[in-house]
Amino acid sequence: MRNEFAATITALGAEDPRVVLLSGDIGNKLFDKFKAVADDRFFNCGVAEANMMGVAAGMALSGLRPVVYTITPFTTTRCLEQIRVDACYHDVPVVIVGTGSGLSYAELGPTHHSLEDMAILRSLPGMSVLAPCDATEVRLGLRAAIAHDGPVYMRIGKKGEPAIHATPPDFRIGRSITVRSGSDVCLLNAGSMMPVTLAAADLLAAKGLSVRVESFHTIKPLDADTLADAFAKYKVVGTVEEHSLIGGLYGAVAEWRCAHAGKGAELVGSGTADEFMHEVGSQDYARARYGLTAAQIAARIMARLSA
Repeated sequence: MRNEFAATITALGAEDPRVVLLSGDIGNKLFDKFKAVADDRFFNCGVAEANMMGVAAGMALSGLRPVVYTITPFTTTRCLEQIRVDACYHDVPVVIVGTGSGLSYAELGPTHHSLEDMAILRSLPGMSVLAPCDATEVRLGLRAAIAHDGPVYMRIGKKGEPAIHATPPDFRIGRSITVRSGSDVCLLNAGSMMPVTLAAADLLAAKGLSVRVESFHTIKPLDADTLADAFAKYKVVGTVEEHSLIGGLYGAVAEWRCAHAGKGAELVGSGTADEFMHEVGSQDYARARYGLTAAQIAARIMARLSA
């Protein structure tokens, strides 16, 4: 995902003289190609993320299309006031990209975990929140974000995530993408958990269940049409995300469901608990610790179907 972001922002920088890239003292070598085509539009803002966000908002107010990039906690919670007041209050087209989202940097401890970012940023008026599932969705999502006339936050993984889409899908902010069709259970995935979600679907298929999988790459605005369809057709709808169950995809879908009485499906969430992880380990270790393996997700769905 990170490499695809670098390639896409380079292409956008060459195509559109309004595109400016601001980095929070990270990825400088990664952006050598961007600097080769737009050296005067790359700014290493150092470890001063709040100032970087203010600079980006000022650029957007001046007619530019700034993209802010650094590790997820430092481009979100560290500069929340500036995102809220400078970008969202003025409703300017600042694109905020958080790399290494969720538990990607699990081995660096909770300072580098980002399990609250979607919850916090989707609460801000006017902010769109994206969580692409692979490099293809990163490319399409970044282009959609640049074209959007308002602030957009996009969380991406680190590197090495497998490709999900064999061909580019129709990507629109606020519209999910069907990755797999099915008739018994519907799984809604946010972000780089998609390989695990598909593996969970395979485990459920081995038990005779037909599982639909949706890439819910947009957490805000939600795809209300897909939600209405899913809750009308299935006994169980599950959400999967590398994020807290409070306020992320699960929280957003639960809010939608409460506002639409009479929807029949049971909602099952797979995400992280309301706690800090004080252990240090790999991303796979951290996912298992929070119940985010394919087997754990499949067991959660089976338990609700059997209830």
